[in-house]
Amino acid sequence: MRSARDATAVFSDYAQDYDAPRRRLIPVFDEFYGVAVECLRLTAGPIRRLLDLGAGTGLMAAAVLAEHPDIELDLLDGSGEMLALAGERLGGAISAVHVQDMRDPLPNGPYDAIVSALAIHHLEHAEQRRLFAAVHERLRPGGVFVDAEQVAGPSPARSDAYDELWVPYAHAAGASQEETDAARERFGLDRCAGPGSLLEWLREASFHNVDCLFRWWRFAVVAGWRPAA
Repeated sequence: MRSARDATAVFSDYAQDYDAPRRRLIPVFDEFYGVAVECLRLTAGPIRRLLDLGAGTGLMAAAVLAEHPDIELDLLDGSGEMLALAGERLGGAISAVHVQDMRDPLPNGPYDAIVSALAIHHLEHAEQRRLFAAVHERLRPGGVFVDAEQVAGPSPARSDAYDELWVPYAHAAGASQEETDAARERFGLDRCAGPGSLLEWLREASFHNVDCLFRWWRFAVVAGWRPAA
């Protein structure tokens, strides 16, 4: 069985080529990332300090920064190669960089927001649940956790069907057969859960106002807030 550390190695090797095909492989890229960023507007109080889990090359952090230009960004990823590219993209907005596994103890909070995009699904399900609990502990009261994630269908057959439905959309967005074949090969690294399971695990971790705010086949945005003091 491949592990999250296998995923880190794969994406480290792929770092230089990661950004170029994003919009082709995620045909709803703007809506997907846009909803995740808009979730921050539902949070009481200012968003000054944010942690990005599995930050990669900084795509999600850049989307947040465009709406919150004064924010301090902490980035966490197991790939130093990916984070180096994030540094080039985000520059002085970065407050701290943590080259570490998401299963290791998270940086000290409190954070106003913690976000993640297309990363947590590389963890085993039990590890995802433990991570959600750790995230809750690092948020300030009233803070938000937003996970823009790759998700499973309600059955393995339906997950396979979602993958098949995704392919023509990706090709219509300009992805080559080689790009979709390579992406499907990387699916072997995934431990996706369905949106219902993600919402249940957020509730178990004591988040409230838990919701799935966006869904398009294999992509979903889920969010939860730490109760205010």
